[in-house]
Amino acid sequence: MLSPKRVKWRKQQKGNMRGRAVRGGTLHFGEFGLQALECGRINSKQLEAARVAMTRFTKRGGNVWIRIFPDKPITKKAAETRMGSGKGSVEEWAAVIKPGRIIFEMSGISREDAFQALRLANYKLPIKSRPIDKETEKRAKEAALKQAGK
Repeated sequence: MLSPKRVKWRKQQKGNMRGRAVRGGTLHFGEFGLQALECGRINSKQLEAARVAMTRFTKRGGNVWIRIFPDKPITKKAAETRMGSGKGSVEEWAAVIKPGRIIFEMSGISREDAFQALRLANYKLPIKSRPIDKETEKRAKEAALKQAGK
């Protein structure tokens, strides 16, 4: 599972997940991708489960890129612990996702197979997302520019 080798600070605050993704919203490496539609956190176990589901469906054909990295420490306190006595220990690592962010990219397989593999990966994730390809991304950009020009 993915986790950082070393971090400057061991524990972080929760933060907020408002707005759309500033970066990471376009396809760079592959022809197909899985784009987030809502905010959330994806931990390293969920990310690995989604990756395994995709690679098993494609029978290790084509290429898969993971565009996010779980670099946020999630802490938990032990059950039935009294209030106070500090913050809990780090239990898992998560990636913060905003709408529009590309989570996975694929290439080297047919459109139908890629969309089915991305749909299987979507079932493993706790947020809503949709499979996209270069053409749908291009059409969405043109529609956004047209609407902005009104």
